[in-house]
Amino acid sequence: MKKDITYEQAMSQLTQIVQKIESGQMDIDSLASNLKDAKELITFCKDKLTKVEKDVKKILDD
Repeated sequence: MKKDITYEQAMSQLTQIVQKIESGQMDIDSLASNLKDAKELITFCKDKLTKVEKDVKKILDD
């Protein structure tokens, strides 16, 4: 995963992976690598949301 990706791009990629899995379009050979990518994207999004939440809380507390 690229480090310069935005939250919206990460969510879009994650959504695409989920849709492929749910629709049965993903073959078994690419499932493991896609799940690894999804895990990285989820971690990235969680970290981004946590950082933004802290920033907003700090702004509101000032």
